[in-house]
Amino acid sequence: MRSYMRYVFDSYVPSQYCLQAVIKYGATWCPVCIQILPAFCRLSNNFPKLTFVYTDINECSETTQHIRYTPTFQFYRNGEKVDEMFGAGGEERLHDRLWLHS
Repeated sequence: MRSYMRYVFDSYVPSQYCLQAVIKYGATWCPVCIQILPAFCRLSNNFPKLTFVYTDINECSETTQHIRYTPTFQFYRNGEKVDEMFGAGGEERLHDRLWLHS
């Protein structure tokens, strides 16, 4: 799994092949991460222009060592990080931020 996640981060997300992406960094021990995950999955159907990626910070520590809060959502456009959101704050807050980047 680690080598695959490394491939996703190194080859796919920061490249011209992935025009817009949102990465959710979370952990299985984080209750807020667990709570917002179903909404993250549901919302992926509403925003087809965005690529949705979930990363468990314990499974891919070499690419998530810069994450200080869980959940953290990072938004990428043309391989560049353009926005970041800390905490969940509910499905509506996540929806609004996704709408801004779609």
